[in-house]
Amino acid sequence: MTRRRLKVIGIGAGNPEYITIQAVKALQQVTTFFIPLKGDDKADLHLLRREICERYIDHDRYRMVDFDIPDRARDGAYRSDVSDWRAAVRAIYLRLLTEELGETDLGAFLVWGDPSLYDGTIGIIEDLRAAGMEIEYEVIPGISSVSALAARHRVALNRIGQPFTVMSARQLEKGLPEEGNVVVMLDTRDAYRDLDADLDIHWGAYVGTEDEILRAGRLSDLQDEITDLRKKARAEKGWIMDSYLLSRRSDPKD
Repeated sequence: MTRRRLKVIGIGAGNPEYITIQAVKALQQVTTFFIPLKGDDKADLHLLRREICERYIDHDRYRMVDFDIPDRARDGAYRSDVSDWRAAVRAIYLRLLTEELGETDLGAFLVWGDPSLYDGTIGIIEDLRAAGMEIEYEVIPGISSVSALAARHRVALNRIGQPFTVMSARQLEKGLPEEGNVVVMLDTRDAYRDLDADLDIHWGAYVGTEDEILRAGRLSDLQDEITDLRKKARAEKGWIMDSYLLSRRSDPKD
């Protein structure tokens, strides 16, 4: 059985300069890049991956293989929808690695942000390995949107002696943790509007890019403006990638 070699490379949260030195060295070694297509609305995400390769690779001994990513169904139970979507993507990865990657090749998936945070690439590769495919792979960490958000706002993610939690909007709808700051990702429903607590928010969209939008202050003062900005940005670009940090105003400052 042919052994496939892969690198899963975190490329940061949107700014080409977020690429780490380790990632640049990894890019130089790759012979085949698998580049996802997610519809015309997200064409700039596709172009960013190509720009990163052109900027940091100093040779032309590589090729790019585009592939379509299916949309995830949203009309059933969340877990079953995600499970079905991952099965479809797993079948695509199986085809790519079987048909496009030889034993002497080194393939790569360029993952937005950090591969360990809200991305399914590692899990899908592990599923293929569990099914019997011989894959040797390395994960290169990237600058996540969480790190970039905190840096752009010049704030710390945690308070002294307290944890901080990273969660999705779906989880936030169940309530805030009892203590500590909260970073929210994947909010498609303006979940912050349902919070009653007296909170500060540090919000950012397209962080680190030319389209970056930042807002910070009391949530009750900003929630309408942020909702309007999100709606306008999504209408103009066709997509939005944002996150925010919530902290209780009654907590002592560091």
